[in-house]
Amino acid sequence: MVRTPLSPWERQRGELFGTLLRQARADRSMVEVAAAAGVSAETLRKIETGRAPTPSFFTVAALATALGVSLDELAAACAQEAGPEEQPQPLSA
Repeated sequence: MVRTPLSPWERQRGELFGTLLRQARADRSMVEVAAAAGVSAETLRKIETGRAPTPSFFTVAALATALGVSLDELAAACAQEAGPEEQPQPLSA
């Protein structure tokens, strides 16, 4: 099965999601959060940097739980079309 390339907006949304996760992680280490979510630190690094812009639902859910962030809040923040110069709004954790 061939995957269609992501659109610029989908890539931007992945970068936004990664930024939101980094903000929610705050001063917690990447290794600590990844372990709490049951994912590798490399997976979390790729998501946070936008190199993995479409993580699976279960990965997103596990990270949200580990960070104490609601899925509704993440979805709402990522559904907005933000221009590249706009900064994401911090999530309440």
